[in-house]
Amino acid sequence: MSHLVETMAYTGQTPWHQLGHALPKKQSIDVWAQAAGMQWKIQETSVRYMATGEADALYGEALEFPEQKVLYRSDTNAALSVVSQRYKVVQPQEVLEFYRDLSEVAGFELETAGVLKAGRRFWALARTGKSACLKGNDVVHSYLLLATSCDGTLATMAIPTSVRVVCNNTLAIALQGAGSGSGAIKVPHSTSFDAQAVKRQLGIAVGQWDSFMYRMKTLAERKVKTHEAMNYFLKVICQTDQQGEGGGSGVPGLANERALKKVQTLFEGHGRGAELQAAKDTAWGLLSAVTEFVDHEKQARSQDNRLDSAWFGQGAALKQRALEHALQLVA
Repeated sequence: MSHLVETMAYTGQTPWHQLGHALPKKQSIDVWAQAAGMQWKIQETSVRYMATGEADALYGEALEFPEQKVLYRSDTNAALSVVSQRYKVVQPQEVLEFYRDLSEVAGFELETAGVLKAGRRFWALARTGKSACLKGNDVVHSYLLLATSCDGTLATMAIPTSVRVVCNNTLAIALQGAGSGSGAIKVPHSTSFDAQAVKRQLGIAVGQWDSFMYRMKTLAERKVKTHEAMNYFLKVICQTDQQGEGGGSGVPGLANERALKKVQTLFEGHGRGAELQAAKDTAWGLLSAVTEFVDHEKQARSQDNRLDSAWFGQGAALKQRALEHALQLVA
């Protein structure tokens, strides 16, 4: 089993994924870079190949392939990826530097940072200082996640994120006017990463925290009946609403039956915070059951695989689908 997390650091309480080295609070960016293993740089070199003639296969001429380049780590010289010459690299240190003025001026506080997939993906997560409380003292904090990759699998993304304190569930904040999916600000690697431009966009995004939490409070007020809860989980977990016409017998395909039963169990009182007033028999409880399932219960080869999925992969997509269907209940 391969582990995805290369290095990681955190401050405060142990994160939900239980990975990383603990740091005291309010450390400098330089200390974070060292503890999180983000001090190295991404170097690049030409793609070369050995051309041999038919007559003599032992000796050849070293030639370059000008359309692509190899990215590699400065500390180990380990190759990371082969990308187009037009590919714009974002350095690990840039991800941390993004938060320097936000920490010094705007009150943001870094809480986790690290490297995934041997250096191919790296991120930092900071608390913004904003919080909200649903009825029954169900507290939700506002965070900002910045992540990128150097292998073409992920654009540089700034993702406003919420964390429910009672269970440490994470959920990307869907912003009004952002269309389907989360309100992530994405910078493709075909363009240069302009941190200040992203922060200007984030000024709008972070400003929608109150709007987002208003909708979460609306979910907490929306009581759901047993059949509504079942229909919600069937749509979110088993995607019964996406099964095509004429696609078989018409009986819901329960390929995810084990997951379906697990989220039902979490919702019905066995989840963290499931008995809180805001979550018990409400649409907020439905959403929280799915986010807890993804972050803590969903089958994964390891905790670092779970982290990668919950933030960037199938788990993140599942949580966004859960949010969209929950909001439909109060539309």
